Amino acid sequence: MKNLKQLIKTASKYRKKYFIGIFFLLLIDFIQLIPPRLLGYLTDSMQKGTANRELLLRYIIYTLLIYLVMAFGRYIWRVYIFGTSRLIEYDMRNNLFKHLQSLSLSFYNSNKTGDLMALATNDLNAVRAALGPGIIMLTDSIVLSITTLIIMLSINVKLTLLSLIPLPFVALISTKFGRMIHRRFLKVQQAFSKLTDMVQENFSGIRIIKSFVQEAKEAEKFTRENMNNFNTNMHLIRIWGLFFPLIEFVASLSFVILLGVGGAYVIYNKISLGDFITFNMYLGSLVWPMMAVGWVINMLQRGLASFERIQDVLNQKPEIVDRYVDDVKSLNGDIHIQNLTFTYPGNETPSLKNINITLKKGQTLGIIGRTGSGKSTLVNLLVRLYNVKDNNIFINGHDINRIPLKVLRENIGLVPQDAFLFSTTIAENINLACEDFDMDRIIESAKASDIYDNIMDFSNKFETVVGERGVTLSGGQKQRVSISRAIIKNPDILVFDDCLSAVDAKTEVKILDNLRKIMRDRTSIIISHRISAVKDADLIVVLENGEIVEKGTHSELVTSGGLYQSIYEKQLLEEKIQEEV
Repeated sequence: MKNLKQLIKTASKYRKKYFIGIFFLLLIDFIQLIPPRLLGYLTDSMQKGTANRELLLRYIIYTLLIYLVMAFGRYIWRVYIFGTSRLIEYDMRNNLFKHLQSLSLSFYNSNKTGDLMALATNDLNAVRAALGPGIIMLTDSIVLSITTLIIMLSINVKLTLLSLIPLPFVALISTKFGRMIHRRFLKVQQAFSKLTDMVQENFSGIRIIKSFVQEAKEAEKFTRENMNNFNTNMHLIRIWGLFFPLIEFVASLSFVILLGVGGAYVIYNKISLGDFITFNMYLGSLVWPMMAVGWVINMLQRGLASFERIQDVLNQKPEIVDRYVDDVKSLNGDIHIQNLTFTYPGNETPSLKNINITLKKGQTLGIIGRTGSGKSTLVNLLVRLYNVKDNNIFINGHDINRIPLKVLRENIGLVPQDAFLFSTTIAENINLACEDFDMDRIIESAKASDIYDNIMDFSNKFETVVGERGVTLSGGQKQRVSISRAIIKNPDILVFDDCLSAVDAKTEVKILDNLRKIMRDRTSIIISHRISAVKDADLIVVLENGEIVEKGTHSELVTSGGLYQSIYEKQLLEEKIQEEV
């Protein structure tokens, strides 16, 4: 009931359109009750011998006009009811997408992409069907049942009561089967979600699958999931397939009763032949609403099941939100991290322990350490991809939790370790964070990241479409496009999270020289596993197992005898070996 009330509340936004649609639907329901009466009157006239050409022509014209009005009315209610259900689907899809955009990373860590795709397609279609055809069937089943029953009773009460004996069983069977259909439909949606997720994952990782010659194995896994989806659907179809023949059989018993009892009534002149024909047509009209009860229950059950799945996601609250904020317009200032300890949700071991760093406005911080030492975690906290406790991180004198998220993220240019590109042009990928499309700025930022010459070698230059996730570019090219995207944003703080790992040493030096000009007047953080990337930083911290084990400048650390010196000497040796080779 709670979900049903919420569904009604969702639809109430368009109640005026529904009112117009239902008004015409009711009008047509009443009008379509006239033709059986006309046919009955005409039959009686013919039987009595009072019918003539003029009467026949008049009845033909009446019938033609009635069906013309019905055709026009049905067009109107279809536009308003079906059209409104599409509008609601449109709104729900927008709301779902916007809400998914607002949810934190932890939500995506525990929910699969395929499942979310199924919500935005299959489940939304089921909700739309409940609010479109479902509304029509519900109205028809109520209005036609009542009005038809009244007319039938006016013809002959006893014949009506006898003919109606099987029909309550139609509604009973529909209700019973509706519950079973609801449970099985939920399983169908879950099976479809799993299948969608697997397909999406395979297409995204197709290069890995081919590289490791896993096509046959993945095809086998897909066959299993596809078979599970097939079996789950067949489980639903079996009950669905039994439902309609059973309903039709029970409903046909009404016609058997009418044929026997009604036929006798005509023979003994208790009702006229015209009344018998009229009664037969009305009984046919009454069977549909009774059968529609099953359709309505099934459609509403499906819609409610899908609406419930969608609501479960919409009820998820983003963990990262603005709670209480200061009036902050820029981040042009110092960065101060004090006593920061952070543990990822669901983990017991802290990823960062007692981190203390002070970075003055305009300075560059270098962070180095082995894989898994907590370097990227520190960056994730700086842009609040995860929540951090109060009084741990300060930017420009403001607690990070008191800085509006929009201001925080707009004024930090982050180049992540994973250089994700969208399947659009290079120019649009670079210009991602900018509202205006300024080709001069795009070119300037491309030159700064040393990707300009590569782009000019492409046949379509900046209009080259990079494919899904930038599949047509090399790893180094993707990283440099990602750097251009951060530079064109012109942020107060620049963060480079190991974003030069896929470029060679010579290109790295060239890019860093260009970046130093850009970083000169802004606070910057460079995370790298290469000493060459951080050696010119004003402050370098060395992380090991989430803790700062060394801190200082390059000249101080290189003679400290610690981890930094060990990494430095190892990398020098690697460079010499490469030069000799």
